[in-house]
Amino acid sequence: MPDPVMAAVVLAGVFVISFMKGAFGGGFAIIGIPLLALVMDPIAAGALLAPLFIAMDLVALRYWKPSTWSAPDLKALLPGMVAGLGLGWLLLGVLDGDTVSVAMAVITLAFAGFWFAGGARVAARPRSVPLALAAGAGSGLTTMIAHAGGPPLAIYLLRRGLPKELYAGTTSVFFTFGNILKAAPWLLVAQPGREIWLMMALALPAIPLGVRAGWLLHGRLDQRRMFAACYLLLVVTALKLLWDGLT
Repeated sequence: MPDPVMAAVVLAGVFVISFMKGAFGGGFAIIGIPLLALVMDPIAAGALLAPLFIAMDLVALRYWKPSTWSAPDLKALLPGMVAGLGLGWLLLGVLDGDTVSVAMAVITLAFAGFWFAGGARVAARPRSVPLALAAGAGSGLTTMIAHAGGPPLAIYLLRRGLPKELYAGTTSVFFTFGNILKAAPWLLVAQPGREIWLMMALALPAIPLGVRAGWLLHGRLDQRRMFAACYLLLVVTALKLLWDGLT
């Protein structure tokens, strides 16, 4: 049987990540990952989360149905993500994950800083195929190299100023595809043992509870507060990336 302390920490981490998926559609999983780092090494945590991410995404899609997806944006974001994942896989042994983390953190902090300095206004901007392709590729690359695919996508979608349901739904389906594509490479690299598979099974009940709780919070947030929460989470994510990269 798994260690009770480890099991409790894993349950808490999986609940937090599921909550983020329910509230914001995904992209902020890195907020819950530090909890897992308290009881296991990063490779084991990656092996544990790879299948659980898919389970979280499938549960989240119960709430974020196709009517909440921005299909025009996804037509460019998804091909970009596939290209970024492929490039990240090829460069996995060349690029330094710490350098990528620091660079992504600086860009994200600058983006969030400009928004807050500009009065924290929610302004809708037109769709841009080149920017969507770049955001998708950046997300795929950084998620493969540094497990931080959320900021590039969030920067693009927050810039678009989509209604909060479209923002969360588009983010959710984007990461559903990404996590499905990432799962097999992660499991091949990590090759989880019996204890990790048992931990996955124990953590499964936390997923629907976390997603449901996050979805209920989403319903209570108006557009302005939703975007403010996303920008604040971007700052937290960027600071976490900066800390990881520098230490």
